[in-house]
Amino acid sequence: MILAVGFFLGMRHATDPDHVVAVSTIVSREKSIPRAGWIGVLWGLGHTITILVVGAAIILFGFVIPPRLGLALEFSVALMLILLGVLNLTGAMKWISHKLSPTHPDLVSSRAEEHSHLHFHGGKIHVHPHSHQGSTQHHAKEVDPPHWLADPFVKLGWFHSLRPLLVGIVHGLAGSAAVALLVLGTIHDARWAIFYLLLFGIGTIIGMMLITLAFAVPVTVAGNRFAWVSRTMVTATGVLSLVFGLVVAYQIGIADGLFSPHPSWTPH
Repeated sequence: MILAVGFFLGMRHATDPDHVVAVSTIVSREKSIPRAGWIGVLWGLGHTITILVVGAAIILFGFVIPPRLGLALEFSVALMLILLGVLNLTGAMKWISHKLSPTHPDLVSSRAEEHSHLHFHGGKIHVHPHSHQGSTQHHAKEVDPPHWLADPFVKLGWFHSLRPLLVGIVHGLAGSAAVALLVLGTIHDARWAIFYLLLFGIGTIIGMMLITLAFAVPVTVAGNRFAWVSRTMVTATGVLSLVFGLVVAYQIGIADGLFSPHPSWTPH
């Protein structure tokens, strides 16, 4: 019974305000609903990795996180939210995405009129050197990606995949202590406690995927019909992420005393 509770608590954990703000800021520029779903899954995967690693260290080895380190980990979430907001509002996110997208990479050849296209097709990455001169021939080179990268990483691209994964890892670092301490107070067998963390992580992955899809479906449908909807959502999520990050930074840095001689931290 307690393991089932862990799964549903993981789904509930995905709805924490800072999680929703971060993922909605990332997804606001997406035009594809399946890609948006994958972003939620990758965020949950990154979160689960750190929950398992740090949580297992606390459960198995009695690792204690000092108050200043715990606050610093939570402060990193605030900095990340501020960064995501600034990138959205300045348009830097769009520029970085264009530069690092696998569908239009800057693979420029030695001749200015030639460039390369990279795309995913039939389970392989195809690289096409291409020239706009009529007489130039181009040939496709196929690269076999590792199978575990074939779906999300190749279809989304490295930048679009690593961004939610790293954001999830940061969120996991900030919340792993609270989750592990909750488990220790409930389950005294280390093996079952770690299995609880795994189920908690799976619940978080599914919960974040559902939240991401719930956000992406109406925004994507409306954005495909009305361009101003997409622009408005990018701006709105950017402002929300920036403001929310500043509030969290003040709470942790000043109210909780991260920058004071005697910080006060309670995992939550």
